[in-house]
Amino acid sequence: MRLACAEIDLSALQHNLQRTKEIAPHSKVMAVLKANAYGHGLVKIAQHLGDADAFAVARLDEALALRMGGITKPIVLLEGIFHPSDLPILIANNLQTVVHDETQLEAIEQADLDAPLTVWLKVDTGMHRLGIEPEQFEAFYQRLKGSKNVAENLRLMTHFSCADDQQNDKTQQQTSLFKQLVDGKQAPLCLANSAAVVGWPTTHFDWIRPGLMLYGVSPMLNQIGRDHGLVPAMRLTTRVIAVRKVKLNDAVGYGGRWSSDKDTMLAVIGLGYGDGYPRHAQNGTPVVILGKRYGIVGSVSMDMITVNIGDNPDGIKVGDEVEMWGPNLPVEEVAQCASTIPYELLCNVTPRVSYEYITAAR
Repeated sequence: MRLACAEIDLSALQHNLQRTKEIAPHSKVMAVLKANAYGHGLVKIAQHLGDADAFAVARLDEALALRMGGITKPIVLLEGIFHPSDLPILIANNLQTVVHDETQLEAIEQADLDAPLTVWLKVDTGMHRLGIEPEQFEAFYQRLKGSKNVAENLRLMTHFSCADDQQNDKTQQQTSLFKQLVDGKQAPLCLANSAAVVGWPTTHFDWIRPGLMLYGVSPMLNQIGRDHGLVPAMRLTTRVIAVRKVKLNDAVGYGGRWSSDKDTMLAVIGLGYGDGYPRHAQNGTPVVILGKRYGIVGSVSMDMITVNIGDNPDGIKVGDEVEMWGPNLPVEEVAQCASTIPYELLCNVTPRVSYEYITAAR
C-alpha cells in the first residue's frame, strides 16, 4: 500500500501558466523553477511549461540539471555566479546570469570567454538582499555595456519586498525608484514576481517572473489560489494506518501535547515531519478523509500524525486516503495553521514521498 504521495497535476500547471499570461498579456514569462520547482520536480515541470519564454533558477546546478534533462529554453541564474570558473560553464551551456555585485562584474570583465554572456543587472530598490545600490547603477550599466564579454541586449531587473501586501506602498516606491534609474535606457525590464503579477499590474513591463502562482498557490496575504483563477498543482496524500479508541483525559503523542476531553476515536495516518509536514502544526490543523475535514491532535511525529475522528460516523478504516493539502484543502490554509508560508511547505516535501504525475481533465 502506497503511503505518502505528492500527486502533481500537469494540466493544472499548464492552466496556471495560461492564467498568468491572461493577467499579464503583454509581458514575456520567465517561469521560476528554483528549489526543485517549489517541490514539484524540476525537470518534469520544465518539460510541461513549454509556453514559458524562459526559466529562472537560483543556482548553477539547477540550470545544468535542466540542460541535462533536455531543456533548451533560456535559463537565468538569479543569484549569478559564485566564482570566475563558473563563467565558461555558462557559455558552454548557453546560460544567462544576473549581476548584483562588484565581484561578479569584475569576474566578467576579466574573463577570457568564447562568446559574450546575456546579463541581467539587478538593482536593489529596497529589498536590501541582492542588488547593486541605486547610486552604482549608471557606472555598472556603462561598464557592462562596454565589456566585450557582455551581449548587447543588457537587461535590467529588481525584486519587490512587500508585493504580497496591497496595503503597503513599498511596491510603488520601489517601482518609482527603478523607473527613475532606467529612464532613457533601451533595455528589457523585469520587476514583477508572482505577487506583483497578481496585485500590481503597473509593474509587469517586458518580463514577469512568476513562481508560486504557477503551482496554483496565492502569493498574496490571506488569499488562496482560486481567488486568482489558479488551480493547485500538488495534492499531498497519505493513508490511514490505524484506527483506535482513546478515553477521557488520555494524553496523546510525544509530550502529551493533547488530551481527550471525552471518549473518542483517532485515525493514525502515515505521514510526518520526515515527509516534510510541519512539526509545529497546531491542534486542529485540518486534513480531509472521505471528503470530510478532521483536525490533527497531539505532536506531529517523524512518520505519523493522529487525527481526531470522534465517534467515526463515516466508518474511517485502515487504508483510507487522507489529503494533507490539495484541491480540497488549500496549502495556504495549512501553512497558516503551522505559522509558516506555503512556499516552505511545498519546498520541504522530502525524497521519501513518492511523486505521481497526472493530467486531469479540465
